[in-house]
Amino acid sequence: MNPFRLSVIALTVVTACLIIVGVTEAQRPRSPLVLEPLGATGEAIWPAYEAWSRNEDGTVTLLLGYFNRNDEAVEVPIGDDNSMGPGAQDMGQPTHFLPGRHFGVFSVTVSEAEAERKLTWAIRVNNQLSEIAFWNNPEYYANPFLELATGNTPPVLRVGASGDELQGPPHGIAATYATTVGEPLTLLASAADQPQTDEAESPEPRADRGGRGGRRRAPLSITWKKFRGPGEVTFEAEGIDAGAELIHEFDDLAGGETRTTVTFSEPGQYRLMATANDNSGSSSRQCCWTTAHVDVTVSP
Repeated sequence: MNPFRLSVIALTVVTACLIIVGVTEAQRPRSPLVLEPLGATGEAIWPAYEAWSRNEDGTVTLLLGYFNRNDEAVEVPIGDDNSMGPGAQDMGQPTHFLPGRHFGVFSVTVSEAEAERKLTWAIRVNNQLSEIAFWNNPEYYANPFLELATGNTPPVLRVGASGDELQGPPHGIAATYATTVGEPLTLLASAADQPQTDEAESPEPRADRGGRGGRRRAPLSITWKKFRGPGEVTFEAEGIDAGAELIHEFDDLAGGETRTTVTFSEPGQYRLMATANDNSGSSSRQCCWTTAHVDVTVSP
């Protein structure tokens, strides 16, 4: 046989093997460009490190969120495809990822020594692996209760009729409930806020708070979302369309009380997320929102 033809055959076989190996391995997603629109499907989910702060007991709280590049919600169970470390794979991260950028979704509290080493959060979806390292990097330090540039403080959020007043990043579980499949569960929540220093004389929302599309956002709101759970979650409230995400809007920073019902399609353990947002801007430095987690046990 012609030596040249043998070389061509060998090269073709090697190339084919490389293609097969490349397909089986997870692809490294490219970083999205600034202001780049979301994809459709088949995109990556990017974990995001927001900030860290020091607690009175000497521990360190590290705040995280994510950016889902898909235009639909994606479920990624705890495991090899949604893991943290070193140590336990489960450190409280979400398994239900809504489209878009979501700030301060959960926090991890560790000792000072643990915060000095690099922890990681890895998410693999659509054969694309995204990973981020987070630790007490001085450049990411932020006061979770005061934005120094504006004097802004997070809204006060209360979950339940007699729940504690919460402010800032999520810590632990704010409330626990039990219900059955298809049975509406009532969720009570209230929010209130103070005008930031540079708007003390005029607490009305600025015109530039409308976001893309020009819609003027309410000065204060409470949003309910699914965080974890095996089935579909549907929120409802009087005068608001039912759906997988529900927003109560207030006319001013005095806020008020809200009543929301939620139903679950399957039994299991669920976690919901409530966020009070004063809409003065979205910032990874914890400027304008308070988040709480709620656990629900759903029986058949």
